[in-house]
Amino acid sequence: MKHISILVPEGDCSLSNIEGCHQIFSEVNSFLTKRGQRPIFEIQLVGIRRENRMKKGLFSIHPDVLTSEVTKTDLIIIPAIQGRMKDALAMNQEFVPWLVAQYKQGAALASLCIGSFLLASTGLLDGKKCATHWLSANDFRSKFPKVNLVTDQIITDENGIYSSGGAYSSLNLVLYLVEKFAGREMAVLSSKVFQIEIDRNSQSAFMIFNGQKDHDDEPVKKAQEYIEQNFQEKMTVDQLASMFALGRRNFERRFKKATANTVIEYMQRVKIEAAKMSLESSRENVNEVIYNIGYSDPKAFRTTFKKITGLSPLQYRSKYYREAQVA
Repeated sequence: MKHISILVPEGDCSLSNIEGCHQIFSEVNSFLTKRGQRPIFEIQLVGIRRENRMKKGLFSIHPDVLTSEVTKTDLIIIPAIQGRMKDALAMNQEFVPWLVAQYKQGAALASLCIGSFLLASTGLLDGKKCATHWLSANDFRSKFPKVNLVTDQIITDENGIYSSGGAYSSLNLVLYLVEKFAGREMAVLSSKVFQIEIDRNSQSAFMIFNGQKDHDDEPVKKAQEYIEQNFQEKMTVDQLASMFALGRRNFERRFKKATANTVIEYMQRVKIEAAKMSLESSRENVNEVIYNIGYSDPKAFRTTFKKITGLSPLQYRSKYYREAQVA
């Protein structure tokens, strides 16, 4: 039997992460029992004290056991911690040595949404891939520069450490873990019962680009603002560099360090974000959208659009344009 520990963090956290995980793994046990087979999961809520009150006292969670009472587990689920991240991490540091010790003893670790911050604070993610909610990507990069953040992915799996994209996409990781521990048949059955789209692997279509400006490099910040205000115009990296009295190589190096994007990537993302907004809200056809954002090569636009969003422009419009959905 596989022992699953679902953390109950201190302070506020995602109740849906805790309840959703517990329910899905419990339902797998029920599926097996109904078939005359033995359950395969022992599921416990694990905390560092007997009761945690959250959401301003509206809810209380009573862990089944404390970390000090769990000597060996097979899988630890870390739900999204909430509130001011610096404070949330500080009040949950007592979990860190236990997580590290359990991982060294063979336990798998899985973070859901911004539970990635607590997982990353263990140091176990250094040099590894990690997913998180795209809204928190810039903050995550600044706090954990040694972690390879992959903002477009919903699931990462590396050396017994798993992570998921944001919000309810965490359920895709739960299905992935069901498949890992209980097999494909149980994962498919769970996806049907809980109506979760299985094998979804990208959160790109949900992302809204918001350039990282929480840095102190003023010329780069001004370059970002210029790009965002003049994205319809033709501009080159050389022009931007000379505009802010910097050599091209120095400008590109500083821009990448400050924003986590190359200059060209930043230009593309700003243009594609403008295109997405037009596709969501206007009746302009795709060629008109391409022209209005300053692209001269429709093929290059479509390639870049799909690379960034995971969808073609027509697929994106069909998904998000209200009148298209009604039609």
